[in-house]
Amino acid sequence: MNFKELPIVENVGQLRSGTGIIKLFNSNFAKTDARLKLVDEKLILEFREIDIKKLKIFKDRFDNQVLNKIFEEIVSIKSYGINNGKRNFVDYNKERKVRHRIYKEEKRGKYFYAKDNNFSKINNNLPNNMENSIICGDSTDELKKLPNNCVDLIFTSPPYNFGLDYSNNPDDYDWKNYFDQLFSIFEEAIRVLKYGGRIIINIQPLFSDYIPSHHLISKFFMDMQMIWKGEILWEKNNYNCKYTAWGSWKSPSSPYLKYTWEFLEIFSKGDLKHTGKKKDIDITSEEFKKFVMAKWSIAPEKNMKDYNHPAMFPEKLVEQVLKLFSYKNDIILDPFNGVGTTTAVAKRMQRRYIGIDISEEYCKHARSRTNNSVPTNNLFR
Repeated sequence: MNFKELPIVENVGQLRSGTGIIKLFNSNFAKTDARLKLVDEKLILEFREIDIKKLKIFKDRFDNQVLNKIFEEIVSIKSYGINNGKRNFVDYNKERKVRHRIYKEEKRGKYFYAKDNNFSKINNNLPNNMENSIICGDSTDELKKLPNNCVDLIFTSPPYNFGLDYSNNPDDYDWKNYFDQLFSIFEEAIRVLKYGGRIIINIQPLFSDYIPSHHLISKFFMDMQMIWKGEILWEKNNYNCKYTAWGSWKSPSSPYLKYTWEFLEIFSKGDLKHTGKKKDIDITSEEFKKFVMAKWSIAPEKNMKDYNHPAMFPEKLVEQVLKLFSYKNDIILDPFNGVGTTTAVAKRMQRRYIGIDISEEYCKHARSRTNNSVPTNNLFR
């Protein structure tokens, strides 16, 4: 049985009441809930859950300095659950165990929308001349040159159709045309992705047009029988809230919502597991525990003017994605590579890469950044 430990008194010998308080406390509280222990002249409280009302009555009755300290320390703990009227401090946020979980998942129809797909389980090698390359061209055409099932992970952020000034490329399409073009690229992306590979799309809806891009993109991938693996909120630290959200000012008629985050939508092809060699795992245990919490607080890119690009994502976002979802030596593809953030980080993290972009200017920046990127084993250390 797990207990939390709380040091109460450093030197019990200095207490006027001596150790008698230990017997008094332990006789009034169940040993499975809380208990006082003497360890090397230190008075330690071990506890799982406490009835606060009972503890207050108890300490008021005896008016003892130790009991007062215990009460103050317990009340100061703000993270707890409630169990039968007691404050629970151990495993209160632990996921509840479900009996016969696997059977019940199958009964419910686990990712039913992706069953009976026609994905080939045979993965292929990427041609040597395409490995570690920056390709300038339309992704719809360039992806067709890649064989089926040859890429381990696709991480990309397509233009959001917000009306930004990209290099020689419009960003204000009619929405139907925008999604038609985007989905034609995504169809090819799914084809070249390995069985068990992942595709991760960074997207932000255009709330002023009431276009939920993340939902429409997710529906597309689910209709293509890709498995929705999850969603990460990229918290940009109030970057998007520096202006007032007016809408119907001080009126419920049509308030306009502001968001401080973007979305990373994650999909798997055919299988949730992506296999690799243990020696090629480069995520630490602390990083893993941090990254699987699906809200990442990462500041936006600050150096966009240096590359004349209006919408770069930060390198740290790519680093966390690659550590959590890929192995070293995996092939990473970005079909909207822009100025090469994905490919530069992939090289530095000892992944192989392919970047595609339609802009000659951006590809020039991408090649320079990626060529100058130095492989390292010391990220986040």
